[in-house]
Amino acid sequence: MEAVIPFVGQVSAEDEKNWIDALSGALPNEQIIPFADLSESQRTSSTIAIVANPSPEDLAKLPNLVWIQSVWAGVERLLGELRDRPFEIVRMVDPEMSRTMAEAVLSWTLYLHRDMPAYAKQQRERKWVELPYTKPSQKTVGILGLGKLGKVAGRKLAEAGFNVMGWSRRPEDIQNINTKSGDDGLKQVISQSDIIVLLLPLSDTTRGLLNKNVFDQMRIGTSLINFSRGPIIDDDDLIEALDTGRIDHAVLDVFHQEPLPQDNPFWGHERVTVLPHISAPTDFDTATKIVSKNISRYRKIGILPMTVDKERGY
Repeated sequence: MEAVIPFVGQVSAEDEKNWIDALSGALPNEQIIPFADLSESQRTSSTIAIVANPSPEDLAKLPNLVWIQSVWAGVERLLGELRDRPFEIVRMVDPEMSRTMAEAVLSWTLYLHRDMPAYAKQQRERKWVELPYTKPSQKTVGILGLGKLGKVAGRKLAEAGFNVMGWSRRPEDIQNINTKSGDDGLKQVISQSDIIVLLLPLSDTTRGLLNKNVFDQMRIGTSLINFSRGPIIDDDDLIEALDTGRIDHAVLDVFHQEPLPQDNPFWGHERVTVLPHISAPTDFDTATKIVSKNISRYRKIGILPMTVDKERGY
């Protein structure tokens, strides 16, 4: 029997039990137990931890960690609190999450493309007006962020007939996507897109990236979808862009503070659709298989899964 693997998380008791039961079934040679149940010797001997929104104080009590496996894709909070810790961080990279995100991107792009916000407003006003139809081939969708999620989402949009542009900091070559990079590339994508989709990781370079300067470069009436992280957008500048019509509508699934406070102006803004962070939830079954594969491989050959670059932030 190998040393125990702590499950360290700030999740409900039910979620913790479900994760531990599933992971224990997938890793029968491992003993996976809640952090709260660890003995002092088990804390000292643990070299791997499975985490879900862990408390830094709890992880500090595991002095010999080599790496931690997150069951979630986002790592900005982990990096913010644990960047200086010596252990490596492995985030959840799941093809099923890419499929789910691409599904969400296509769904909400079509929502904007087919004027659903305008029809919802007409319903509230009891107006029966048919709006002009535009083909997807006449619309350009710009994706900011061409990681695993962005690539799959871009292909899905291209299959649906949209012209797709994509931006990343480093050059990418992706079939059926007009890719751009660097500062000049960002300006091109921002200024030429009818709908902009955010799929960027949150890092020091992306925090506040979408601000008044960037909004002013957009076409009048551009729509925005944020499925990345809230702090990438300057909220005050976004509200100004919505109020002036620079941005026609924003679909927001992520925010600076979650749950979104009741007094936040996004709730009542007629040009905003608020979603409760549901674009691409972790798939319990596939995530369990990925975690078990990563740990089994490490136990067998001593090679870490792909780890997070703490400088880049992803």
